[in-house]
Order: sequence, then C-alpha cells, then structure tokens
Amino acid sequence: MDIEGLGEKLVDQLVESGLVNTPADLFRLDIHTLAGLERMAEKSASNILDALSKARETTLARFIFALGIRNVGEATARDLALHFGSLDALMNASLEQIQAVRDVGPIVAASVHSFLREPHNLGVISALRSSGVRWSESKGLAVSAPESILIFVLTGTMPTLSREDARAMIEAKGHKVSSSVSKKTAYVVAGEDAGSKLAKARELGVTVLSEPEFRKLIEGL
Repeated sequence: MDIEGLGEKLVDQLVESGLVNTPADLFRLDIHTLAGLERMAEKSASNILDALSKARETTLARFIFALGIRNVGEATARDLALHFGSLDALMNASLEQIQAVRDVGPIVAASVHSFLREPHNLGVISALRSSGVRWSESKGLAVSAPESILIFVLTGTMPTLSREDARAMIEAKGHKVSSSVSKKTAYVVAGEDAGSKLAKARELGVTVLSEPEFRKLIEGL
C-alpha cells in the first residue's frame, strides 16, 4: 500500500514483538508504541503515523494489488478494479465472471476466486475496512454500457496531479485510459511539455483539457 518509511526491518520488529499480526493492526499503532521500538525516535514514529494515515485513502486497484493474491500484479489489479468497480462485486463474482476480465486467464481467475473465499483473507479484508482503509468505487465495466465508457489519454506533466492519480480518478468513475489518441478518444488531458499526442488530438478534433478542467469534468461524471 506504499506506506512511506515502513520498511522490512520495522515490519519484522512489529511482528516479532506481537504488535502486528495482520495488516489491519498497522492502522491501530500509536506514537508511544512506535517510539518505543529499537532505533525509532519520536519524529520517525510521527512520520510513519502520518504515512499510515495517508495510506487509508487508496484506490481499489492499489488495494487489490496490496492483498498479495498470487499471479495478480499491478496491471491485473487495475483491470479487476476497472471491470468490477467495487470490491464487493469482485468478491461475489464467479470463476467465469472473473475470467471474463481483460487479460485474465484461468490460472489468474482461479487464484483470485480461491483467495476471496478463504476465511482468513476475508477476515483481513474486513479488518482493513474497519480500520478506515477506503477508496472510491464505480459501477464497473461489467455493468456499464460500452457506449457510456469514455476513453481518456494523458500527456505531459500536470502541475499537481500525477499520471497515476489521474488514471485512478478516471478508472474510479468506470472509464478508461489509453496510451494513444484515436477517433475513439473522448478527451486528452494535457500538461506541460505535451508532445505528439496533443498534436494528434488537435488534428482529430479531440477535446483537450487542462488539469483544472479535467478535475471539474471528472467530479461531475
């Protein structure tokens, strides 16, 4: 879950001392407990608590990836999140429904299906949700009409928004991000130093958005 400062040695300490038995226990740590660990000053403990607080706000794709399901990398986690739109929809999906996801074959589908039916794993997921870990959800491609799905292309560097965050915002609304501009592209989101993709968008008459325009649009979808 990309928790800054939470390295392997610190995790080992937390587990060996009995303070953390499941990932959800991380979000119950306090500054006094952390500061009392070996080689951990109060400032470092405070930084880790800040990082844990930030990690509570995540994306569905990142959460699925963080579960550590065998054969599920970042790209597959993103495809699962986009297809189902919500964790509950994924958890209730049949083996056949999971295999219907783009680029998901029988081996990956079986890994996901079996993982989400293991009582221990379900308990960890429930505990993480109860500890405040949350994300935006959408209808998902599985229930969205194809004609209602918008295709975005991201290019250039935006002032305050990374491409990963922009992608997450788009996919949370059930829409798609493409790497190339075509007649099917609905919007091109362009930042500084946008190159050939911006030129292609103008050539095809595709609507080009700045970061503020993109934020306003995505909030209304």
